Amino acid sequence: MRGADTFTESLFTMRRLDDFVPDEHPLRAVRKMVNLALKNIEPLLSGMYAADIKGGRPSIAPEKLLRAMLLQIFYSIRSERLLMEQTQYNLLFRWFIGLSMDDTVWVPTVFTKNRERLIAHDAVIELFNEVLAIANKNEWLSGEHFSVDGTLIQAWAGHKSFARKDGSDDDTGNFKNKKRSNDTHESTTDADARLYRKGKTASELRFMGHTLSDNRHGLIASAVVTTADGYAEREAAKVMIADAKQVADEKAQITLGADKGYDAAEFIEALTAMKVLPHVAQNTTNRKSAVPDSVSKSDGYVISQQKRKLIEQGFGWAKFIGPIRQVMVRGLKRVDQLFVLTMAAYNLTRMRTLEQIRLQTA
Repeated sequence: MRGADTFTESLFTMRRLDDFVPDEHPLRAVRKMVNLALKNIEPLLSGMYAADIKGGRPSIAPEKLLRAMLLQIFYSIRSERLLMEQTQYNLLFRWFIGLSMDDTVWVPTVFTKNRERLIAHDAVIELFNEVLAIANKNEWLSGEHFSVDGTLIQAWAGHKSFARKDGSDDDTGNFKNKKRSNDTHESTTDADARLYRKGKTASELRFMGHTLSDNRHGLIASAVVTTADGYAEREAAKVMIADAKQVADEKAQITLGADKGYDAAEFIEALTAMKVLPHVAQNTTNRKSAVPDSVSKSDGYVISQQKRKLIEQGFGWAKFIGPIRQVMVRGLKRVDQLFVLTMAAYNLTRMRTLEQIRLQTA
């Protein structure tokens, strides 16, 4: 008997949002870790707003904002407007964010207004650190052996916005055969972006993202964005490895793997002064490497050179799945916030996979 093509909608339903999400859905494990991390930074999130005794209109919970921002990265949603549009009808999105079926979704400007507040209180950085703490508790970090690398991030600004700082000549429209540099020019739409090229790439307005990965499973232990220049990678690496050494065991021998671009005498000397073994790839092209042969011939050096390639997976994920290939925010602080949040999202996806492997082998 052929069924009738009719649509009958019930006035009430007795099912919860959780009932619509499959038990084995990947976001279940991720949401559990995110909620634990958010619970640990609850005092910080509470301090972002005025006390209840002062009155005022209740804000949107920052926990929900951060979950929504993570969801946007997980599903490669290009804008907050599109994110809110999909949240309107996607029950999975509502469940992950913490919105009921009847809750009204926010206007996209909510993210714009709250982004500065999250930056001012380092909320994303604290979330990143708590996610890392969960990984450490599960023994997914070595805490001793690291790799470092940098990647170029295309700014949300075009060549035509790159004008003279003194405004003496408007050459933004036609700049062919004209010499332009960061010393004399800057972008009118994003003053923090720098005209930069690396290798065979063309000169474009860019930022530079840096990560420090743990060699055990390739999880990102630290992330930061700087302006793009030829010294930024090594300077950022020194800061990140110094921070990692502070939280490591005093008796641990810290190692740092890197590619040939980090083989500079000044950088190797700085690592040696910090008592960090420089497992940097030797650059012997028409020059002598600054990495001692006694280090390069060790077994640990070979392992570090193999493990350091894991850091590229984070960059690849951040640019293919995440929004880092070309950011849609302007300003160094906003780009840094987005980069750190993307690396936190990458860690969460890796940790979910590691948890599944642990359950299968148990």
